[in-house]
Amino acid sequence: MLRCLRLTTAGETHGPAVVAVLEGIPAGLALEPDDVARELARRQGGHGRGGRMKIEKDEGEIFGGVRLGETLGSPVAVRIPNRDFRNWGVAMAVEAPEVDDDELLRRAYLPRPGHADLAGMLKYGRKDARDILERASARETAARVAAGAVAKRLLGEFGVRVESHVVSIGPVELPPELPLPDDLLSVADASPVRCIDPDATAAMVDAIDAARRAGDSLGGVFEVVARGVPVGLGSHVTWETRLGGRIGGAMMSIHAMKGVEIGMGFEAARLRGSDVHDEIERDPARRESGGYARRRNNAGGLEGGMSTGGDIVARVAMKPLSSLRRPLDSVDTRTGEPAKAFLERSDVCSVPAAGVVGEAMMALVLADAWIEKFGGDSLAEMRSNVESYLARLGT
Repeated sequence: MLRCLRLTTAGETHGPAVVAVLEGIPAGLALEPDDVARELARRQGGHGRGGRMKIEKDEGEIFGGVRLGETLGSPVAVRIPNRDFRNWGVAMAVEAPEVDDDELLRRAYLPRPGHADLAGMLKYGRKDARDILERASARETAARVAAGAVAKRLLGEFGVRVESHVVSIGPVELPPELPLPDDLLSVADASPVRCIDPDATAAMVDAIDAARRAGDSLGGVFEVVARGVPVGLGSHVTWETRLGGRIGGAMMSIHAMKGVEIGMGFEAARLRGSDVHDEIERDPARRESGGYARRRNNAGGLEGGMSTGGDIVARVAMKPLSSLRRPLDSVDTRTGEPAKAFLERSDVCSVPAAGVVGEAMMALVLADAWIEKFGGDSLAEMRSNVESYLARLGT
């Protein structure tokens, strides 16, 4: 998925910490702990989150790759401690247990439908679902958001912004054709569900509360928008360099995601070409797109696997979370007998937070394509390459 950047995450949901190591960021990029902490705090918000968010206060500790406020060109490493580990020291200990006690070690034998529990147990030959769910948990996305904060910082040096908002939660949808505000992030983040429409916000909050009372969960759809991306990121030449595929794969790698649309998406399959394709016209003022413009953006800023210079728009569908307070039917893997799935603390709805994770993944893919296109061991060298490219587009 990433070709010039390399992201490695490590850690379990109730372990000591989750860690992100991001390789490939050029030297000379201004980076402060607040850049990471701000994004991590955004990930923790949203109506419908569970009790875990009251325990954790994610900030992120940068412990590699940065000195005196600037990146060094070496891997950037960020550690995000898990405060809840203090309650899990015995169950998540590295050492072999002295006492074989299922309750003390918080073992799990009743896999949850919709979760990685059972498939992971079978694949890795583990009797205890705890060995699977600890890593399969969406807590891992905190590390991705930390890495995404670094990628956002790099893109921001060149005027690229990556933002998101919630389109729907359960049956409640944003009004169609509602224009996006210029400062999308501020408007979305001011809403408890990161929705830009006040009436839809209120209805989404009510839907989440109703699901909570029923012991159930809700999914939804969020949209990620990247603005200021110049023409020419990605390529039509080989399948793995096509930018749409890279973005789609990144979004589908997020926990609980079940679908991705670029631009008009599936709606384009129901229309004629004349109603879908974005007509082209000259616009000398649009330097970032070579002096051309599209009259609309049904393509979502991508044509032929490459950025067009328009906004890149990805819409992502998240299924309802699989940990329910009213558990579904399952099987006890010790006996093979029918049973109810075990209960693990979880959110009722985390679509607002998932949008922040989607921003991180979009930023990482675009930063990767940016480095692929413009190169440079230092930010100054990269800036020179970008200016040279834009100048050539102008001719």
